[in-house]
Amino acid sequence: MAITIGQSHYRRMFSAAALDDLSAAAEIAHHAGDEPAGKQDLLTVLAEADACITGWGVAQLDADVVAAAPRLGHMAHMGGSVKRFVSEAVWERGIRVTSAAITLARDVAETTLGLMIVGRKRIWPLGNHVRDGGWRDHAVWDRWDARELHRSTVGLVGAGNVGRHVIELLAPFSVTILVADPYLSDGEAESLGVERVELVELMDRSDVVSIHAPETAQTRRMIGAGELSRLGDGAVLINTARGGIIDEAALIDELATGRIFAFLDVTDPEPPAPDSPLRHLENAVVTPHIAGCIDNCHRMGELAVEEVCRYLAGRPAVNEIRPDMFDRIA
Repeated sequence: MAITIGQSHYRRMFSAAALDDLSAAAEIAHHAGDEPAGKQDLLTVLAEADACITGWGVAQLDADVVAAAPRLGHMAHMGGSVKRFVSEAVWERGIRVTSAAITLARDVAETTLGLMIVGRKRIWPLGNHVRDGGWRDHAVWDRWDARELHRSTVGLVGAGNVGRHVIELLAPFSVTILVADPYLSDGEAESLGVERVELVELMDRSDVVSIHAPETAQTRRMIGAGELSRLGDGAVLINTARGGIIDEAALIDELATGRIFAFLDVTDPEPPAPDSPLRHLENAVVTPHIAGCIDNCHRMGELAVEEVCRYLAGRPAVNEIRPDMFDRIA
């Protein structure tokens, strides 16, 4: 089997135990470069491989790469989405594709929970107010009314891997959880302990709205001026999914009113333009796409190794990705 992620990324992605497990299961061909394998690298390193581990920055397994890897039967991907890395040739060959994104989802969910708490408590604007010499004076208190997450109404746009982890993490806070997701059945909503609603109702009722949907033709800019105008005064909007889901011009206009607060870990474009108002508005915080794992992504590496070992042993996958799932993933 082959590892294609580049030598400089091993410490971040693999624990020593995971590499030991992989070495015990198969002979490993390592891409020798420091950075992720490009197309020419893949043509070489996959030539004799039965399986491979890919990640952020690796070239697509296109028709040429698949043709040059006659034994390849499994691709275990580490990253948020496999879409960019998979070609029709992969499906035509019948190569099994798995994703470790379910572990990345937990990192994103944990970040999201933190932003919900910080957002409801108005930590950012009140911290800036104190830095500038203020304290608990009525003028700022009336504008930035600190609240608790406890017993708030939280709206989740999307109930995929990240959204479901957020639901789990919210359990101790006694919140009402609304979910807008066309793929979520009433039975699933009941089992998750959430209320399934349409997007319009979610925007109307939520104190906090957090986006966890994939960006597709159907979801691009689905949150526009009309949806944003429905948010109540003081609502917190969080986007750790994809920037294109929100109409950014409409969001800037709504933020300019001062009614709502936004935490944006993703933007459209990314990064925002140097002169983008998002960089200067006092009621918006933009972070550089850091909601997922940054320094320690070992959970992803461990799952990818498990998937390879399961494939080599003839066992079913933990998290297989199929072509019919592509309209539901980022």
